[in-house]
Amino acid sequence: MPLNSAYAGKRYPPTAPYQVGREKIREFAAAIADDNPAYHDVAAARELGYPDVVAPPTFSFVLTMNAMTTAMFDPQIGLDYSRVVHGEQSFEIHRPIVAGDEVVVDATIEAIDGSGRHEFLTVRADVRTVAGEDLVTTRSILVSRGTGAAAGGAS
Repeated sequence: MPLNSAYAGKRYPPTAPYQVGREKIREFAAAIADDNPAYHDVAAARELGYPDVVAPPTFSFVLTMNAMTTAMFDPQIGLDYSRVVHGEQSFEIHRPIVAGDEVVVDATIEAIDGSGRHEFLTVRADVRTVAGEDLVTTRSILVSRGTGAAAGGAS
């Protein structure tokens, strides 16, 4: 069944506020095997001008996953997750995330497009502080295999 393109542009309510912690940043940096001192040591981060440890650029994925999942699994969109492959991920960093930031995330279905047998669902997630400062914009493009117009909407 094809995706419901009428929902392109749909915005979802922001997530509950999330306090970014030092240990979460350190754990994430360790998980991706990045030993950059600014990700682990407060003094090293302060030497670079940050108020606390700074998060690796892809840390924002941890913050955006819940908001993006809400959008992806909205039943009105009609996404069959068993047909999905992850096509692309991008991060636009407005300011690095640091320990102590309190953030919310807004998700938007940015686009629903097709090409041949496949459809592409683009979900945008905007991470900002509770005070409204933009931190990171992420985009995730999911490929829904075999649901496009050329596939006849076959399921």
